[in-house]
Amino acid sequence: MKITGAKVIDLRVPTSDDLLGSDPFHKAPDYSSAVLHLETDGGLRGVSVVFTVGAGTDWLCYGIKNLTTLIVGTTLEEFCQAPLKLYRRLIDHHQLRWLHDGVFRMACGAILNAMWDLWAKLEGKPLWKLLVDLEPQFVVGCIDWRNLKDALTPEEALEILDRASKKKAAREVELREVGLKAYCTAGWLGLSDEAILAAVRKLQNQGFDAFKVKVGLDCAADVARIKFMREAIGDEQSLMVDANQYWGVREAAEHIGYYLPFGLKWVEEPIARDDILGYLELSKTFSGQSMQFACGEHAASPVIFKQLLQSGAIGYCQIDAVRVAGVNDVMAIILMAAKFGVPVCPHGGGIGLCNMIQHFGMWDQIAVSGHSKTQLVEYIDFLQDSLKQPVKMKNGHYLAAHAPGWGLEFHEKFLEEHTFPSGKKWQDRPPLKRGVHFECETS
Repeated sequence: MKITGAKVIDLRVPTSDDLLGSDPFHKAPDYSSAVLHLETDGGLRGVSVVFTVGAGTDWLCYGIKNLTTLIVGTTLEEFCQAPLKLYRRLIDHHQLRWLHDGVFRMACGAILNAMWDLWAKLEGKPLWKLLVDLEPQFVVGCIDWRNLKDALTPEEALEILDRASKKKAAREVELREVGLKAYCTAGWLGLSDEAILAAVRKLQNQGFDAFKVKVGLDCAADVARIKFMREAIGDEQSLMVDANQYWGVREAAEHIGYYLPFGLKWVEEPIARDDILGYLELSKTFSGQSMQFACGEHAASPVIFKQLLQSGAIGYCQIDAVRVAGVNDVMAIILMAAKFGVPVCPHGGGIGLCNMIQHFGMWDQIAVSGHSKTQLVEYIDFLQDSLKQPVKMKNGHYLAAHAPGWGLEFHEKFLEEHTFPSGKKWQDRPPLKRGVHFECETS
Protein backbone atom coordinates (compact mmCIF):
# COMPACT_ATOMS: atom_id res chain seq x y z
CA MET A 1 0.00 0.00 0.00
CA LYS A 2 1.59 3.24 -1.19
CA ILE A 3 1.29 6.73 0.33
CA THR A 4 -0.04 8.79 -2.58
CA GLY A 5 -0.68 12.23 -1.11
CA ALA A 6 -1.09 14.41 1.95
CA LYS A 7 -3.39 17.19 3.07
CA VAL A 8 -2.86 19.41 6.13
CA ILE A 9 -5.75 21.39 7.63
CA ASP A 10 -5.43 24.40 9.95
CA LEU A 11 -8.37 23.74 12.27
CA ARG A 12 -9.29 26.30 14.93
CA VAL A 13 -12.21 26.74 17.33
CA PRO A 14 -12.89 30.13 19.01
CA THR A 15 -13.01 28.73 22.55
CA SER A 16 -11.63 32.08 23.73
CA ASP A 17 -15.18 33.42 23.59
CA ASP A 18 -16.06 31.36 26.68
CA LEU A 19 -12.53 31.26 28.17
CA LEU A 20 -12.57 27.47 28.01
CA GLY A 21 -9.03 26.18 28.43
CA SER A 22 -7.81 29.39 30.07
CA ASP A 23 -4.84 29.36 32.45
CA PRO A 24 -2.33 31.97 33.69
CA PHE A 25 -0.27 32.00 30.48
CA HIS A 26 -2.87 30.96 27.90
CA LYS A 27 -5.41 33.58 28.86
CA ALA A 28 -7.79 33.23 25.91
CA PRO A 29 -6.93 30.10 23.90
CA ASP A 30 -8.58 29.09 20.66
CA TYR A 31 -8.37 25.29 20.75
CA SER A 32 -6.84 24.23 17.44
CA SER A 33 -5.13 21.38 15.62
CA ALA A 34 -2.96 20.86 12.59
CA VAL A 35 -4.80 17.90 11.04
CA LEU A 36 -2.91 15.57 8.71
CA HIS A 37 -4.60 13.29 6.17
CA LEU A 38 -2.31 10.76 4.47
CA GLU A 39 -3.94 9.24 1.38
CA THR A 40 -3.07 5.81 0.00
CA ASP A 41 -3.77 3.71 -3.07
CA GLY A 42 -5.39 1.10 -0.82
CA GLY A 43 -8.48 3.05 0.17
CA LEU A 44 -7.25 3.89 3.69
CA ARG A 45 -6.50 7.33 5.12
CA GLY A 46 -4.01 7.92 7.90
CA VAL A 47 -5.04 10.71 10.28
CA SER A 48 -3.19 12.55 13.01
CA VAL A 49 -3.55 15.84 14.85
CA VAL A 50 -1.15 18.20 16.58
CA PHE A 51 -2.96 20.25 19.21
CA THR A 52 -2.29 23.98 19.59
CA VAL A 53 -4.15 26.92 21.15
CA GLY A 54 -4.54 29.19 18.11
CA ALA A 55 -1.71 31.27 16.69
CA GLY A 56 1.14 29.06 15.50
CA THR A 57 -1.05 26.33 14.05
CA ASP A 58 -0.03 27.60 10.61
CA TRP A 59 3.66 27.12 11.54
CA LEU A 60 2.96 23.49 12.32
CA CYS A 61 0.91 23.01 9.17
CA TYR A 62 3.80 24.21 7.04
CA GLY A 63 6.29 21.95 8.83
CA ILE A 64 4.06 18.88 8.52
CA LYS A 65 3.32 19.54 4.84
CA ASN A 66 7.02 20.00 4.16
CA LEU A 67 7.89 16.69 5.83
CA THR A 68 5.20 14.73 3.99
CA THR A 69 7.25 15.11 0.80
CA LEU A 70 9.64 12.57 2.33
CA ILE A 71 7.03 9.83 2.63
CA VAL A 72 4.74 10.28 -0.38
CA GLY A 73 5.64 7.36 -2.63
CA THR A 74 6.78 5.10 0.21
CA THR A 75 4.81 2.04 1.30
CA LEU A 76 3.03 1.28 4.52
CA GLU A 77 4.69 -2.14 4.57
CA GLU A 78 8.12 -0.51 4.84
CA PHE A 79 6.96 1.33 7.94
CA CYS A 80 5.31 -1.69 9.55
CA GLN A 81 8.49 -3.73 9.22
CA ALA A 82 10.67 -1.17 11.02
CA PRO A 83 8.99 2.03 12.40
CA LEU A 84 12.32 3.22 13.81
CA LYS A 85 13.68 3.65 10.28
CA LEU A 86 11.19 6.42 9.44
CA TYR A 87 11.57 7.88 12.94
CA ARG A 88 15.31 8.33 12.44
CA ARG A 89 14.90 9.55 8.87
CA LEU A 90 12.80 12.41 10.22
CA ILE A 91 14.38 13.17 13.59
CA ASP A 92 17.97 12.80 12.33
CA HIS A 93 17.57 14.83 9.14
CA HIS A 94 21.00 16.33 8.73
CA GLN A 95 19.69 19.88 8.25
CA LEU A 96 16.27 19.97 9.90
CA ARG A 97 17.70 18.49 13.10
CA TRP A 98 19.24 21.91 13.78
CA LEU A 99 15.74 23.14 14.67
CA HIS A 100 15.69 20.69 17.59
CA ASP A 101 12.52 20.09 19.60
CA GLY A 102 9.29 22.04 19.62
CA VAL A 103 7.58 22.58 16.27
CA PHE A 104 10.05 20.31 14.45
CA ARG A 105 9.56 17.32 16.74
CA MET A 106 5.79 17.84 16.82
CA ALA A 107 5.69 17.91 13.01
CA CYS A 108 7.70 14.68 12.90
CA GLY A 109 5.24 13.19 15.38
CA ALA A 110 2.31 14.07 13.11
CA ILE A 111 3.84 11.99 10.30
CA LEU A 112 4.64 9.06 12.58
CA ASN A 113 1.26 9.05 14.30
CA ALA A 114 -0.54 9.09 10.93
CA MET A 115 1.53 6.09 9.82
CA TRP A 116 0.67 4.20 13.03
CA ASP A 117 -2.98 5.09 12.37
CA LEU A 118 -2.73 3.57 8.89
CA TRP A 119 -1.14 0.42 10.27
CA ALA A 120 -3.89 -0.04 12.85
CA LYS A 121 -6.55 0.50 10.18
CA LEU A 122 -4.86 -2.05 7.93
CA GLU A 123 -5.10 -4.54 10.80
CA GLY A 124 -8.66 -3.47 11.62
CA LYS A 125 -7.68 -2.69 15.22
CA PRO A 126 -7.91 0.32 17.51
CA LEU A 127 -4.43 1.72 18.07
CA TRP A 128 -4.25 0.44 21.66
CA LYS A 129 -4.97 -3.10 20.51
CA LEU A 130 -2.29 -2.90 17.82
CA LEU A 131 0.23 -1.83 20.49
CA VAL A 132 -0.90 -4.46 23.00
CA ASP A 133 -0.51 -7.20 20.39
CA LEU A 134 3.04 -6.24 19.40
CA GLU A 135 5.75 -8.62 20.54
CA PRO A 136 7.94 -7.15 23.32
CA GLN A 137 11.07 -7.47 21.18
CA PHE A 138 9.39 -5.49 18.38
CA VAL A 139 8.39 -2.72 20.81
CA VAL A 140 11.98 -2.43 22.02
CA GLY A 141 13.07 -2.15 18.39
CA CYS A 142 10.78 0.87 17.85
CA ILE A 143 12.68 3.02 20.36
CA ASP A 144 15.72 5.24 19.82
CA TRP A 145 17.94 4.19 22.74
CA ARG A 146 20.93 6.45 22.09
CA ASN A 147 20.30 8.90 24.94
CA LEU A 148 18.22 6.70 27.24
CA LYS A 149 20.32 3.65 28.11
CA ASP A 150 21.85 5.26 31.20
CA ALA A 151 18.32 5.27 32.70
CA LEU A 152 16.69 2.27 31.00
CA THR A 153 18.40 -0.35 28.88
CA PRO A 154 16.67 -2.29 26.09
CA GLU A 155 17.13 -5.42 28.21
CA GLU A 156 15.34 -3.81 31.17
CA ALA A 157 12.52 -2.67 28.88
CA LEU A 158 12.16 -6.20 27.56
CA GLU A 159 11.94 -7.50 31.14
CA ILE A 160 9.17 -4.99 31.95
CA LEU A 161 7.18 -6.02 28.87
CA ASP A 162 7.74 -9.73 29.44
CA ARG A 163 6.63 -9.44 33.07
CA ALA A 164 3.42 -7.65 32.09
CA SER A 165 2.73 -10.10 29.28
CA LYS A 166 1.96 -12.85 31.80
CA LYS A 167 -1.21 -10.99 32.85
CA LYS A 168 -1.87 -9.23 29.57
CA ALA A 169 -4.86 -11.29 28.43
CA ALA A 170 -6.64 -10.97 31.78
CA ARG A 171 -5.89 -7.25 32.00
CA GLU A 172 -7.29 -6.69 28.52
CA VAL A 173 -10.55 -8.40 29.46
CA GLU A 174 -10.75 -6.31 32.63
CA LEU A 175 -10.09 -2.97 30.94
CA ARG A 176 -12.49 -3.72 28.10
CA GLU A 177 -15.15 -4.03 30.78
CA VAL A 178 -14.19 -1.31 33.27
CA GLY A 179 -12.12 1.16 31.24
CA LEU A 180 -9.56 3.74 32.34
CA LYS A 181 -10.24 5.88 35.42
CA ALA A 182 -10.38 9.54 34.42
CA TYR A 183 -10.21 12.97 35.98
CA CYS A 184 -11.57 16.20 34.56
CA THR A 185 -10.30 19.77 34.48
CA ALA A 186 -13.32 21.83 35.47
CA GLY A 187 -11.74 24.89 37.09
CA TRP A 188 -10.50 26.93 34.13
CA LEU A 189 -8.92 30.17 35.28
CA GLY A 190 -11.28 32.49 33.42
CA LEU A 191 -14.50 30.86 34.67
CA SER A 192 -16.63 32.07 37.55
CA ASP A 193 -17.17 29.93 40.65
CA GLU A 194 -20.76 29.40 39.55
CA ALA A 195 -19.70 28.06 36.14
CA ILE A 196 -17.11 25.78 37.73
CA LEU A 197 -19.59 24.45 40.27
CA ALA A 198 -22.11 23.68 37.53
CA ALA A 199 -19.45 21.77 35.60
CA VAL A 200 -18.40 19.83 38.70
CA ARG A 201 -21.96 18.80 39.55
CA LYS A 202 -22.58 17.63 35.98
CA LEU A 203 -19.39 15.58 36.01
CA GLN A 204 -20.10 14.10 39.43
CA ASN A 205 -23.45 12.93 38.11
CA GLN A 206 -21.48 11.15 35.37
CA GLY A 207 -19.36 9.30 37.95
CA PHE A 208 -16.26 11.51 38.15
CA ASP A 209 -14.56 11.85 41.53
CA ALA A 210 -11.27 13.55 40.58
CA PHE A 211 -11.00 17.19 39.50
CA LYS A 212 -8.36 19.74 38.60
CA VAL A 213 -8.40 23.51 39.04
CA LYS A 214 -6.12 26.12 37.50
CA VAL A 215 -4.09 28.46 39.68
CA GLY A 216 -1.85 31.42 38.88
CA LEU A 217 -3.84 34.35 40.21
CA ASP A 218 -2.57 36.17 43.26
CA CYS A 219 -1.98 33.81 46.16
CA ALA A 220 -5.08 34.79 48.13
CA ALA A 221 -7.34 34.30 45.10
CA ASP A 222 -5.76 30.92 44.36
CA VAL A 223 -6.25 29.73 47.92
CA ALA A 224 -9.87 30.91 47.87
CA ARG A 225 -10.45 28.99 44.63
CA ILE A 226 -8.84 25.80 45.96
CA LYS A 227 -10.90 26.09 49.16
CA PHE A 228 -14.05 26.55 47.07
CA MET A 229 -13.23 23.45 44.99
CA ARG A 230 -12.44 21.32 48.04
CA GLU A 231 -15.71 22.29 49.69
CA ALA A 232 -17.59 21.63 46.43
CA ILE A 233 -16.27 18.08 45.95
CA GLY A 234 -15.77 17.04 49.59
CA ASP A 235 -12.81 15.45 51.32
CA GLU A 236 -13.15 11.99 49.76
CA GLN A 237 -12.65 13.07 46.15
CA SER A 238 -9.31 13.87 44.52
CA LEU A 239 -8.27 17.47 43.87
CA MET A 240 -5.29 18.63 41.81
CA VAL A 241 -4.04 22.09 40.84
CA ASP A 242 -2.24 23.22 37.70
CA ALA A 243 -0.12 26.38 37.43
CA ASN A 244 0.97 25.90 33.79
CA GLN A 245 4.62 26.83 34.53
CA TYR A 246 3.72 30.26 35.87
CA TRP A 247 6.28 30.60 38.69
CA GLY A 248 9.95 30.34 39.44
CA VAL A 249 11.12 27.82 42.05
CA ARG A 250 11.09 30.15 45.08
CA GLU A 251 7.73 31.68 44.19
CA ALA A 252 6.24 28.23 43.56
CA ALA A 253 7.37 27.00 46.97
CA GLU A 254 5.81 30.02 48.64
CA HIS A 255 2.46 29.51 46.90
CA ILE A 256 2.38 25.75 47.42
CA GLY A 257 2.96 26.22 51.15
CA TYR A 258 -0.48 27.82 51.38
CA TYR A 259 -2.10 24.88 49.52
CA LEU A 260 -1.09 22.17 51.97
CA PRO A 261 -4.25 22.20 54.14
CA PHE A 262 -6.44 21.18 51.19
CA GLY A 263 -5.26 17.61 50.66
CA LEU A 264 -4.09 17.95 47.06
CA LYS A 265 -3.13 14.88 45.05
CA TRP A 266 -0.66 16.79 42.91
CA VAL A 267 0.59 20.22 41.91
CA GLU A 268 1.06 20.31 38.15
CA GLU A 269 3.68 22.33 36.29
CA PRO A 270 4.36 24.92 39.01
CA ILE A 271 7.62 25.87 37.22
CA ALA A 272 9.19 25.70 33.75
CA ARG A 273 8.60 22.48 31.84
CA ASP A 274 12.29 21.56 31.60
CA ASP A 275 13.61 22.80 34.97
CA ILE A 276 14.60 19.37 36.26
CA LEU A 277 16.71 20.74 39.10
CA GLY A 278 13.85 23.03 40.09
CA TYR A 279 11.41 20.11 40.27
CA LEU A 280 13.95 18.16 42.28
CA GLU A 281 14.31 21.04 44.75
CA LEU A 282 10.54 21.35 45.13
CA SER A 283 10.11 17.61 45.62
CA LYS A 284 12.71 17.71 48.41
CA THR A 285 11.15 20.81 49.99
CA PHE A 286 7.75 19.09 50.21
CA SER A 287 8.98 15.53 50.67
CA GLY A 288 6.98 15.03 53.88
CA GLN A 289 3.67 15.80 52.18
CA SER A 290 1.26 13.37 50.53
CA MET A 291 1.01 15.78 47.59
CA GLN A 292 3.42 15.21 44.72
CA PHE A 293 4.45 17.05 41.55
CA ALA A 294 3.18 16.31 38.04
CA CYS A 295 4.89 17.33 34.84
CA GLY A 296 5.27 16.26 31.21
CA GLU A 297 2.59 17.66 28.93
CA HIS A 298 5.08 20.29 27.70
CA ALA A 299 8.24 18.16 27.96
CA ALA A 300 9.53 18.11 24.40
CA SER A 301 11.63 14.94 24.30
CA PRO A 302 12.20 11.58 26.00
CA VAL A 303 15.49 12.94 27.35
CA ILE A 304 13.69 15.52 29.50
CA PHE A 305 11.41 12.76 30.78
CA LYS A 306 14.48 10.64 31.51
CA GLN A 307 15.87 13.33 33.78
CA LEU A 308 12.55 14.02 35.51
CA LEU A 309 12.00 10.32 36.19
CA GLN A 310 15.54 9.19 36.95
CA SER A 311 16.10 12.01 39.44
CA GLY A 312 12.87 11.37 41.35
CA ALA A 313 11.76 14.94 40.67
CA ILE A 314 8.13 14.11 39.83
CA GLY A 315 5.50 11.78 41.25
CA TYR A 316 3.22 11.72 38.20
CA CYS A 317 4.31 11.46 34.54
CA GLN A 318 2.03 13.38 32.21
CA ILE A 319 2.66 12.28 28.66
CA ASP A 320 1.11 14.24 25.82
CA ALA A 321 0.18 12.39 22.64
CA VAL A 322 1.52 15.06 20.26
CA ARG A 323 4.23 17.04 22.07
CA VAL A 324 6.95 14.47 21.32
CA ALA A 325 7.65 12.53 18.13
CA GLY A 326 4.67 10.21 18.13
CA VAL A 327 4.16 6.65 19.27
CA ASN A 328 7.86 5.78 19.23
CA ASP A 329 8.76 8.47 21.77
CA VAL A 330 5.75 7.78 23.97
CA MET A 331 6.65 4.08 24.13
CA ALA A 332 10.06 5.02 25.55
CA ILE A 333 8.57 7.42 28.10
CA ILE A 334 5.97 4.96 29.39
CA LEU A 335 8.63 2.26 29.76
CA MET A 336 10.92 4.61 31.69
CA ALA A 337 8.04 5.59 33.98
CA ALA A 338 7.39 1.89 34.63
CA LYS A 339 10.99 1.30 35.64
CA PHE A 340 10.98 4.17 38.13
CA GLY A 341 7.52 3.38 39.46
CA VAL A 342 5.96 6.70 38.43
CA PRO A 343 2.28 6.55 37.38
CA VAL A 344 1.55 7.63 33.82
CA CYS A 345 -1.34 10.14 33.83
CA PRO A 346 -1.78 11.34 30.23
CA HIS A 347 -2.66 14.95 29.43
CA GLY A 348 -5.92 15.29 27.52
CA GLY A 349 -8.27 17.93 26.23
CA GLY A 350 -8.01 20.06 23.15
CA ILE A 351 -9.19 18.70 19.82
CA GLY A 352 -8.66 14.97 19.54
CA LEU A 353 -6.17 14.53 22.38
CA CYS A 354 -8.58 12.51 24.51
CA ASN A 355 -9.10 10.17 21.56
CA MET A 356 -5.35 9.62 21.38
CA ILE A 357 -4.31 9.35 25.01
CA GLN A 358 -6.87 6.67 25.76
CA HIS A 359 -4.83 4.33 23.54
CA PHE A 360 -1.62 5.03 25.45
CA GLY A 361 -3.42 4.58 28.75
CA MET A 362 -4.71 1.20 27.61
CA TRP A 363 -1.26 0.08 26.42
CA ASP A 364 0.37 1.17 29.68
CA GLN A 365 -2.19 -0.43 31.98
CA ILE A 366 -2.39 -3.68 29.99
CA ALA A 367 1.09 -4.25 28.58
CA VAL A 368 3.60 -2.11 30.53
CA SER A 369 2.71 -1.22 34.14
CA GLY A 370 0.07 -3.92 33.98
CA HIS A 371 -2.20 -2.33 36.61
CA SER A 372 -4.65 0.54 37.17
CA LYS A 373 -3.99 1.28 40.83
CA THR A 374 -2.40 4.73 40.53
CA GLN A 375 -3.11 6.15 37.08
CA LEU A 376 -5.62 8.79 36.03
CA VAL A 377 -6.29 9.84 32.43
CA GLU A 378 -7.38 13.43 31.81
CA TYR A 379 -10.75 14.07 30.17
CA ILE A 380 -12.23 17.29 28.83
CA ASP A 381 -15.96 17.29 28.16
CA PHE A 382 -16.14 19.83 25.34
CA LEU A 383 -15.49 19.52 21.56
CA GLN A 384 -16.13 15.78 21.69
CA ASP A 385 -18.93 16.16 19.12
CA SER A 386 -16.42 17.27 16.48
CA LEU A 387 -15.40 13.65 15.88
CA LYS A 388 -17.30 10.78 14.33
CA GLN A 389 -15.94 8.44 17.02
CA PRO A 390 -15.95 10.53 20.24
CA VAL A 391 -14.55 8.95 23.36
CA LYS A 392 -17.13 7.06 25.37
CA MET A 393 -17.30 7.49 29.15
CA LYS A 394 -19.07 5.51 31.84
CA ASN A 395 -18.92 6.05 35.61
CA GLY A 396 -15.96 8.41 35.25
CA HIS A 397 -13.97 5.93 33.10
CA TYR A 398 -12.89 5.88 29.47
CA LEU A 399 -14.46 2.88 27.77
CA ALA A 400 -12.16 0.93 25.46
CA ALA A 401 -12.14 2.35 21.93
CA HIS A 402 -13.32 0.05 19.13
CA ALA A 403 -12.82 2.13 15.98
CA PRO A 404 -9.72 1.19 13.94
CA GLY A 405 -6.73 3.51 14.38
CA TRP A 406 -6.84 6.58 16.60
CA GLY A 407 -10.51 7.38 15.93
CA LEU A 408 -9.66 10.87 14.67
CA GLU A 409 -12.10 11.17 11.77
CA PHE A 410 -13.79 14.58 11.98
CA HIS A 411 -17.27 15.46 10.78
CA GLU A 412 -16.86 17.19 7.41
CA LYS A 413 -19.10 20.08 8.45
CA PHE A 414 -16.93 20.73 11.51
CA LEU A 415 -13.81 20.83 9.34
CA GLU A 416 -15.48 23.12 6.84
CA GLU A 417 -16.75 25.58 9.44
CA HIS A 418 -13.56 25.74 11.51
CA THR A 419 -10.81 25.68 8.89
CA PHE A 420 -8.72 28.81 9.41
CA PRO A 421 -9.13 31.44 8.03
CA SER A 422 -11.72 30.46 5.40
CA GLY A 423 -14.29 28.71 7.62
CA LYS A 424 -17.59 30.31 8.57
CA LYS A 425 -16.56 30.53 12.23
CA TRP A 426 -13.66 32.81 11.26
CA GLN A 427 -14.87 34.86 8.29
CA ASP A 428 -16.70 37.48 10.35
CA ARG A 429 -14.34 37.48 13.32
CA PRO A 430 -12.42 40.77 13.88
CA PRO A 431 -8.74 40.52 12.83
CA LEU A 432 -7.64 41.51 16.34
CA LYS A 433 -9.46 38.50 17.76
CA ARG A 434 -7.65 35.82 15.77
CA GLY A 435 -4.15 34.55 15.07
CA VAL A 436 -0.99 36.39 15.97
CA HIS A 437 -2.89 39.68 16.19
CA PHE A 438 -4.93 38.33 19.12
CA GLU A 439 -3.02 39.63 22.13
CA CYS A 440 -3.88 39.72 25.81
CA GLU A 441 -2.31 41.56 28.71
CA THR A 442 0.51 39.47 30.17
CA SER A 443 0.72 41.10 33.57
